[in-house]
Amino acid sequence: MHPSSKCLGFSSTGKMLFLGYCEITATVSIELKKQKLSEIKEGLDEADALIRKMDLEARSLQPSIKATLLAKLREYKHYLKNLKTDVKRITSTDTNQAARDELLESGIDGTTTVSADQKGRLLMSTERLNQSTDRIKESRRTMLETEELGVSILQDLHQQRQSLLHAHSTVRVSSNLSFQIYRVSLSFAQEKD
Repeated sequence: MHPSSKCLGFSSTGKMLFLGYCEITATVSIELKKQKLSEIKEGLDEADALIRKMDLEARSLQPSIKATLLAKLREYKHYLKNLKTDVKRITSTDTNQAARDELLESGIDGTTTVSADQKGRLLMSTERLNQSTDRIKESRRTMLETEELGVSILQDLHQQRQSLLHAHSTVRVSSNLSFQIYRVSLSFAQEKD
């Protein structure tokens, strides 16, 4: 009987079941991390694309509104940059940790033991990924709200422009009419004399 099975109090069948359990939970945990990481990266890419779109729209506006929106966009860009840095830090920590764990596992004579420390680190990493996911979702929601606000402002500006163009046209027509009335009244006055 292998010493590790005596230590764990398992028979050889129990030991095989335990090792299978450890392997499955490690695989599921890794797959869950990869899925969350993929979701986070997709969210970051979408957020980056939205910021670029808002930046282009904001730059096409009049200077009075443009300055306010560009300042807000700088804040969003800074926040997104911080999120990307957090994700890079977390993934590099996870990559280094995974490499260490793999080396440690290969050094043990075919036995797989999951220590409380490893579980704690795994839980912390998962929690950090969840927090990053939540922050990305919140920033995405904020960017969508800002985009909606920008669209609303653009629509208002378009309506105001149309009103100004209509008013300008009306003033031009009335100016022409008043000039014609002046000329007609002047010609009547000359005919009377």
